[in-house]
Amino acid sequence: MAATPRRIAYDRPEFDESDSLEPDDFEDVTRETPTLPRPDETRIIVVANQKGGVGKTTTVVNLATALAKSGLRTVVIDLDPQGNASTALGVEHPEGSAGSYEVLNGELIADLLQRSPEAPNLWVLPATIDLAGAEISLVNTLARESQLLHALRNFLPEAAADYVLIDCPPSLGLLTVNALVAAKEILIPIQCEYYALEGVTQLLRTIELITKSMNAGLRLSTVLLTMYDSRTKLSAEVAAEVRKYFPDQTLEATIPRSVRVAEAPSFGQSVINYQISSAGAQAYLAAAEELALRGAGGQQ
Repeated sequence: MAATPRRIAYDRPEFDESDSLEPDDFEDVTRETPTLPRPDETRIIVVANQKGGVGKTTTVVNLATALAKSGLRTVVIDLDPQGNASTALGVEHPEGSAGSYEVLNGELIADLLQRSPEAPNLWVLPATIDLAGAEISLVNTLARESQLLHALRNFLPEAAADYVLIDCPPSLGLLTVNALVAAKEILIPIQCEYYALEGVTQLLRTIELITKSMNAGLRLSTVLLTMYDSRTKLSAEVAAEVRKYFPDQTLEATIPRSVRVAEAPSFGQSVINYQISSAGAQAYLAAAEELALRGAGGQQ
């Protein structure tokens, strides 16, 4: 486990006058979706951060699309009652439709998966607002923290999935705990802005508790820097601080602050399909490639 980070709270977003271009102006080099190696076993990765607005759902959507378009069988489990990952991946999830809430209450994942139009190898277990009541509905359920784990154990032997990415709400409640108990790895998106590490300390404590009591195999494998603005000294300072505390886990790829990334969900698309030449899409493709290469031939 990495050392507990202190909270970063800069108050001076100074601009570097030598760079006046918007991040999405850099569109002259386009990385195509490569063919990536398959992991030796299914990688179950929960994308979590107690702090909201860090690009958590955006990261799930775009990493999943990039991995699937590269030929890897990828499943997204949407555990956020807002259902934003389901929307961005073009999956219908009106109120009352079946999805992750029903899985937590005993139904089979395979019966409720929907294929995403974003990539041929991409499936989604959608979320609805019903998930908001999961903590109440599961209060008398035996081993309620392990419901998703049991569902995945029934699903994966027949699914032949390469990746399962789990999107969580910005909290450390029962939904996030279910994801942490079921997962093998944690990916934490950290934005290069004020209070960048706020909430991460509490998340690390929760991870430590879960590894001791319910999931000894859980590990923090990946940290992804998001909302990076190369025009500010603040972003560079935050990135350096994060790399100091998580030197082995932080990806080299960083996700820039990008208009295209922000626009894509409103069209029910990942940024990779919305505008692959944009800086945001290229960054997510690079991050997916790095993530896959790190896990090839035995996870590091």
